Amino acid sequence: MNRSEANAILFVLVTGCAFAQTQTHTTIRHHRVAVEEQPPEIAQAENAIQKSDFAAAEPLLKKALDRDPRNYLAWFDLAFVQNKLGRTDDSIHAYRQAVAAKPDVFESNLNLGLMLARGNSPEAEQFLRAATRLKPTDHVEEGQARAWLSLGHLLETHKPGEAIEAYQKASALTPRDPEPHLSAGLLQERQKNFTAAEAEYKQVLILDPPSTEAVIGLTNLYMKSGRVAEAEPLLRQLAAQRTDDAGLHLQLGRVLAAQGKKDDAIAELQAALKISPGDSDAQGDLADLLFQTGKLPEAEKVYRDLLVSHGNDAELHQALGEALLKQKRFPEAQEEFLLAIKLKPDLGAAYGSLAVAADENKNYPLAIKALDERARFLPEMPVGYFLRATAYDHLHDFKQASLYYHRFLEVAGGKYPDQEWQARHRLIAIEPKKR
Repeated sequence: MNRSEANAILFVLVTGCAFAQTQTHTTIRHHRVAVEEQPPEIAQAENAIQKSDFAAAEPLLKKALDRDPRNYLAWFDLAFVQNKLGRTDDSIHAYRQAVAAKPDVFESNLNLGLMLARGNSPEAEQFLRAATRLKPTDHVEEGQARAWLSLGHLLETHKPGEAIEAYQKASALTPRDPEPHLSAGLLQERQKNFTAAEAEYKQVLILDPPSTEAVIGLTNLYMKSGRVAEAEPLLRQLAAQRTDDAGLHLQLGRVLAAQGKKDDAIAELQAALKISPGDSDAQGDLADLLFQTGKLPEAEKVYRDLLVSHGNDAELHQALGEALLKQKRFPEAQEEFLLAIKLKPDLGAAYGSLAVAADENKNYPLAIKALDERARFLPEMPVGYFLRATAYDHLHDFKQASLYYHRFLEVAGGKYPDQEWQARHRLIAIEPKKR
């Protein structure tokens, strides 16, 4: 998997997970509860809640509870108000009191479970499971589906099989709702059940054809399984719908690059950078593609732009050095390779390129030293032996030159005809004649 594919996958995973868990952490209000005569303060408080005047509602509810500490409706409303006021611990306490006063109320159990889940409390499962067994006071199927969906999210990390079952129950209750399928798809993907995940994402697209999340999920699967060509039309469709989404242009560019459609990929990455000029991921990918397609001055410019904000990135200095090396600007290239290995002394590939630049600069001692350092991190290559031999040859160290010409010829195997010819003729010239 290349860097672009890995980055694309990372983008997809993060985007998808964020969507699936958004709605299930929000508590709900009570709906049409049949109750006996209630203190007037509760009606006044609920009127204030309707106006979002939570500060006014709280003392009214506390007054009702002073009159009747077991009034579950007052506790429920108080919990809701305190949650809105940002007092999480107080809200959880009030929901506990509501459940204790009347354990069979769906909304109390659901909200308490959701509040506890926010804090990763192990108790959350108990109350969310209780909610799945209770009947909401309004919108019954939607409410029960919400409970199963919330329970599924809670179980994902430690009971993934039960989480999938919870999503299936939510889907059965609300068959037109794409969210249970999306949540199941994301979980199946993380469990590497790619066939099941693909089926779930496709079901989302049947229910909600414009679903960004399902398209991203399918794209993620196709990238992971090497089905890059199948990802392209999905991303094009999505990019056409969301023309101002830099991330989609970036991902489409990566998919095109993975198929070898480098010019098209460059266009998409440039589109991403028009929308988001400071996106270093898009800049890095664009620079690499410009380099690969021989657009060396353009690649150099993008690498230099990136180094303004990423001056300590050794790989970027190396990449700029490679672009300069290809342009035969050897002194500048040598400086970039030296900066790269100063920042990251184990960057083996940079030593090899440094040796080439130093050799072109006639700095033969540096070329030899760079090749010796490269050998500490990477296997020797035939061209490395040849480069050493020529460097020693230029320094008139004919004994070492002869040694490395022979090593080169031993491993070249006819793959480097020009250099092999040169090595043989230099050996004739520098080795002492046999008597």
